[in-house]
Order: sequence, then C-alpha cells, then structure tokens
Amino acid sequence: MDFSNPSRAHRRVTILGSTGSIGTQALDVIAAAPDRFSVAGLSAGGRNLDVLARQAVAVRAPVVGAASTAEADLEQAIGRAADAAGVSGYAPRLFVGGTAASRVAAWPDADVVLNGITGSIGLEPTLAALAAGHLLALANKESLIAGGALVRAAAAPGQLVPVDSEHSAIAQALRGGTADEVDRLVLTASGGPFRGMTRAQLQHVTPAQAVAHPTWDMGRVISTNSASMVNKALEVIEAHLLFDIPLERIDVVVHPQSMIHSMVQFIDGSTLAQASPPDMRLPIALGIGWPFRVPGSARACDWGRPAEWTFEPLDEDAFPAIREAKRAAAEGGTRMAVFNAANEEAVDAFHRGALGFTDIVDTVSAVVDEQRSRESAGPAGPLTLDAVLEAERWARRNARARCGVGEQPAGAAGPGSQKEKP
Repeated sequence: MDFSNPSRAHRRVTILGSTGSIGTQALDVIAAAPDRFSVAGLSAGGRNLDVLARQAVAVRAPVVGAASTAEADLEQAIGRAADAAGVSGYAPRLFVGGTAASRVAAWPDADVVLNGITGSIGLEPTLAALAAGHLLALANKESLIAGGALVRAAAAPGQLVPVDSEHSAIAQALRGGTADEVDRLVLTASGGPFRGMTRAQLQHVTPAQAVAHPTWDMGRVISTNSASMVNKALEVIEAHLLFDIPLERIDVVVHPQSMIHSMVQFIDGSTLAQASPPDMRLPIALGIGWPFRVPGSARACDWGRPAEWTFEPLDEDAFPAIREAKRAAAEGGTRMAVFNAANEEAVDAFHRGALGFTDIVDTVSAVVDEQRSRESAGPAGPLTLDAVLEAERWARRNARARCGVGEQPAGAAGPGSQKEKP
C-alpha cells in the first residue's frame, strides 16, 4: 500500500485479538461493508478457542493464529465449527504459540492489520505488521507506549493509524489545519466511576466498583486503568508519539457525557472537536478504511433533542497518573515500558486483593523511581526490542515483589477487551 496515496479500493484486513471487544466489533464493521473489506487473517489468545474457530469459519479466514493452544486443538475446533455451519473444504494456515500473533500480523496477503490486543504483548505483532509493510490500525496503545521511538522508527509516514476514540478524534480534527497551526491537543476523559472522589475516598474502593465504568463496557484491565486514570495517562503519551506534539501542550479535561472524544486547539483561538455517541465501531471503521469514511459505521448525534455537555478540570491530587506518566515519558528510553509493565502487575495485584486502589499508581511510581536510581549510575544503552523486553521483565519482577504476589506476569495473558459499544 502507498501510504502517501492510499486507495479507497477493497481492503483485506487482519485482526489481532479477534475474540475481544475491538475484534468482534471490527468483524461487525467488515460484515456490514463487504464491498469495502474482507478478512485476511485472525489471531487471538486462545482462551476462547471455540469463538475464534466460529469466527474463522464464518469469514473463511485464510490464516488463523492462537497463542495459548496446540495446533491440533485449533484444527479440531475449526473442524467442529465448520461441521456445525455446514462448511466443507475450509483449511486455513494455522499458527500457534507465543509468535502466533506476530506471524499472522506479518502474513503478506493483507492490506491492513488491526491490532486489538490488550497489553504490551502487542509490541512484537505491531513491529511485525509494520515490517511487513501493512497499514497498521492501532488499538493496542501499550505497544506504542512501551516501544516508543522503536515503533515510530519502524513506521513509514502515514503507516500508523489510531483506533482509540480519542486519537481518532484528534486525527480527524487535525485535518482542519496545518501542523504549525496546532496550539494544543485536548483529550477528553469520562472521569470513570470515581469522578469527584477524593484520594482518601479512593483508598476504600473495590475491584467490582473499579470495573463498573459509567460509559464504556470494557475488560478488567482497561476498566481499572480508566478508573485510576492510567488509561488516560497512556493516551496522553500515545498522542504525543502519534502526533509529535510536546507533552506540555497536551491537556486532559473531564467530559462525563463522552460525546466529544477529543479536541484540537489552533493558534488563532479556534477549537475543532469530534463528536459522536459512544460507539467504537466508528473509529474502528475509520481506522481500517483510513483516510476514507465508511457510510453507516455508527449512529450520529441527534441534534433535534435537547442535550447538555459539561467539562471539568481533572483533580491531579486524587488522580496523579497523568502527571507521573508525563514525567516518565519526558525521560525517554525504556521508562514508559517500565511504567506500563508495573501498572499491569499492580492492576493484577489489586484484583487479587493484594493491593489497594490508590496503591496501584503509587506502586508504579515506586518502580519507576527505582529504575531512575539504577540508571543514575550510568547512561542507558540504545533502545532495542531486547532492551524494552528486559526492562519490562525487570519492572514486572519489581512490581510483583512490592505487591507480594506470585510470579505469573499479568501481561502474559492473551488478548483481552478494549472499548465496547455501550
């Protein structure tokens, strides 16, 4: 694909994390626009093997991958799904094990790879898709956060397209001006389930309360990250990396209605905002079809009905994650890889009952501080994939030790959920 002059022609889409929320909604988008899209490949963690098999049979995916299963089990699951659907002669190429997602991402017969994996395990598939020359529709923010300059260096101009609703909104608004006319980026946050609570009140919240998001239906990790504002912190860093805007010119504002997904403020005082009812099918469709819009992707705002949209400042004393992430990102190197990996472990410990809610970000800050102390003895080496992975392993061990939990890394699980239509 020529990223400088993309075609509106039919696109073959590979979906990583196909059984999660982003993946299942992407399949809905593709099914609704068969003239625009078809499925080139599917990959998932393998915990929902029968779901993956039914998806593969339904779209006749040429290549299918599963991380945590044996090839024989995947083949049998696809056979059962084919028999149930009355399909004969379907025999896709199969990949299994830890490299399955990367091998599917690199499969040549695709135009677009949608990375809907949750967690930093999405980094290697991200790099594989970029190296294969595919347009990458990125819903896996953690791979960009952890990989940082490594991912940016691997991506050709225009090859990386955001799928998060906030970054999709910014990408759309940026069409309204030139790069030197941009003053600030403003990311909106719903405020999560604990909007308005003080830090003292937050110390007593439970895992069940943390996953009860008022706007989005999400998986455990991202719901908890949203409640702690770590998700928004990662989105700030992602915006910095995607759009090359300095961190001090990226703001967050609380917008509980989640109708305006983010804004761009220009140097002449004007602000362009993208508004739509909360529905991830819109940014997914735009991501895999970029820069062209897909008719009927989602419903529009009903401007004939009264509505009230409000905006509030973020309480950084109660929610310090954004401040901490900006400091870590400004230091560069593997700092954000450590930040993200430590958070994944702390979230896992919180849900095990080993950590309080406010201890999540405190633990992340402590791990990052220790890395700072370690690096004060000498300069860090060059940023490589091995360096990122080693920094993550160190951060996970450190975080688990601080939380007093076992050795299973939280980020070693398969693809999970991202934002889902409410």
